[in-house]
Parts: sequence; C-alpha cells; structure tokens
Amino acid sequence: MARTRLPKTLWQSSDESSLLFRGDQLQVMQELPDESFECIWTDPPYLLSNDGTTCIAGKRTSVNKGGWDRSQGIDADHAFNLEWLAQCHRLLTPAGTIWVSGTHHIYLSVGMALQQLGFRLLNDIVWEKPNPPPNLGCRCFTHATEMLLWATKAPKGSRHRYTFNYQEMKRRNDNKQMKNVWRFTAPGSDEKLHGKHPTQKPLALIEQCLAASTEPGDRVFDPFTGSGSTGVAALALGRRFVGCEIDAKYARLAAKRLAAADADAVPAGV
Repeated sequence: MARTRLPKTLWQSSDESSLLFRGDQLQVMQELPDESFECIWTDPPYLLSNDGTTCIAGKRTSVNKGGWDRSQGIDADHAFNLEWLAQCHRLLTPAGTIWVSGTHHIYLSVGMALQQLGFRLLNDIVWEKPNPPPNLGCRCFTHATEMLLWATKAPKGSRHRYTFNYQEMKRRNDNKQMKNVWRFTAPGSDEKLHGKHPTQKPLALIEQCLAASTEPGDRVFDPFTGSGSTGVAALALGRRFVGCEIDAKYARLAAKRLAAADADAVPAGV
C-alpha cells in the first residue's frame, strides 16, 4: 500500500498488514492510493485551545493542548477541514464510510464539509458522558456530550451498499433497535498504561462504531491517530489499520499501544 514518499513507518503489525506513520496527515494521505480503505474513524483537532481553563481531577487546568489545536479563524478552519476530508473521500472505497468525532467547536464545519464534498450523512451519534467535568464559568450548561458524524461515500440510490451490521447492534442493545444516543465513560486507567492523550476516546466507543460499519479484514484509516485508540480497537476486531500522527510524543505512545494490542489481536479476516 505504501509508496516511497511516505514518512518512515513508526510501527508495523506482525503480519505487516497494519502501519503507523509519524507525519503530517495531508502528506501521508496524498501518498496513499485511491480507494484504500473501507472505513475511516478519526478524532480531528477541535481547535479549542483558546487560553481558557477547564476542570480535570478537581483542579483548574489550561485547555491549551498545542499549536495543532488552536483556531486560525472560521474560514481557515473550514478550509482545513475541507482539505483533509477531500483526501478521505478519495481514499474510501465506493461504499466506504467515515466517522468523525467532535464538539460544537468543530462538528458544524465538518458536517458542512462532508456534504460539500459529496458524502451522504447517515447518522449523528450523541456520546453521553455520565461524569463530565463541571462547568467552571457557570454561564452555560455543563458539556456532557460529544458528537460523531457517520457518513458514506455512496450516493443515495447507488449500487454500492455501505456496511451496517444492524443485527449485531440490535444484539448489543437487548435485541432492540439501537438509538443514536450512546453512553460510555471516559477512558479508564487501563487504557492509559502507556501514557495518555488530552483528547483520548474510550475504546468501547470506537469499537462499537467499527463493529457497526466494518467486516473482519476491512481496512481502517485514522489521519489523526493521537494515542492510537482507533488502531487498538480495529486490531481487537480483526480489522487492518493504517494511521498517522504528527506529534512525536503521541506517535511514540500510539506505537507502544499498537504493539501491545498486536500481540493480543484477532487475526485480520477471522
């Protein structure tokens, strides 16, 4: 899959079907072939590092996470989303689907960009957090949810049918149709054994998305890999994974988590 201009591989699975690159997401995506993946699951920068504060473990903490998370203004932020999502559209198979998580700081732009690029929105999933941090400013409601947008490259009426494992989702929900509001706790200490990321998502959340929208052996891509949670979830389900991460610290963390997950992974295609 990889071409010669790709950044050096930071991690590769034992069966050589899954990879992690350390580098800029656009640089990596531009070097990957068309229609390389059945699914993309990603957690892009929310662009909310605005010198404010939040509450973590009962302490007032800066919301700043790094230059990669700082807004450049509405127009520039939307142009950024259009650019990387256009590459995602190219990389997906004709029936491929994409999941993008976010808060109100970013998902409105992402949703518009998806539609501008020809994606068909399938669902918005509300992730409810049972124990969110308190709102320190006391000037708005406590933020207890994040959104996931699920979309397909296949137009309505297309001969290409995206994957939706309806019966599996129903089974997970006491044999009832699953609603679009999901309740998951934040990642626990067992998911941070090798270190932690400031926007780390729970494995159970990602795993449910991938279980709903992919089959064993499918190829999953994450252009903003962070601590590697998408890859860990994909490997646990017997999917193949490719990711990239621009931050050296988090790329090393992701590589450690992926290496550990690879040792326990379900073989791709099983």
